[in-house]
Amino acid sequence: MAISTLVALAILAVLVIGAISIYNTLVNRRNRYQNAFAQIEVQLKRRYDLIPNLVETAKGYLQHERETLEAVIAARNTALAGLKAVAAQPGSAQSMAQLGQAEGALTSAMGRLNVTMEAYPDLKASQNMQQLSEELSSTENKLAFARQAYNDSVMAYNSYRQSFPPVLLAGVLGHGSDASLLEFADSAAIQQAPKVAF
Repeated sequence: MAISTLVALAILAVLVIGAISIYNTLVNRRNRYQNAFAQIEVQLKRRYDLIPNLVETAKGYLQHERETLEAVIAARNTALAGLKAVAAQPGSAQSMAQLGQAEGALTSAMGRLNVTMEAYPDLKASQNMQQLSEELSSTENKLAFARQAYNDSVMAYNSYRQSFPPVLLAGVLGHGSDASLLEFADSAAIQQAPKVAF
């Protein structure tokens, strides 16, 4: 009986150590995707901070295009609200979808602004506008890299959570659902760096 008790204790110890390992790996991977989202948040905030400066610079030249400028600011404010919702719960499917839609609307509004500004060569030649354009373009590139890192981290978390044996314990350990990827409404446009021409 002593040998069977030792064998049972050894099996129990292996199971407990395995469960602890699975839990620690799940926590580690969740923390990685949450940290990766924090990098997206930094770039989105920078982008959102640049947009009002861009609009203010353009206002002097685009006096008859008030509707376009207001649409950009409204889209920016909606996207900022979406970012705040996601920041509270990175990986939430509903929040990620809302942020993706808000970003799509902002990209669309910025595209309309870019088209409008094409008709104003003095605006395109403005030193301030060129500097803002450069900063915005750099931020868009950093955002694309941060989004890719986030989606890679989410994929690693989800793959591990769905694999065997973690799938047996994930729900019990507080990891009951997959994290969501960050996808923007127009994924084809995201594949290419945005063209900002002023």
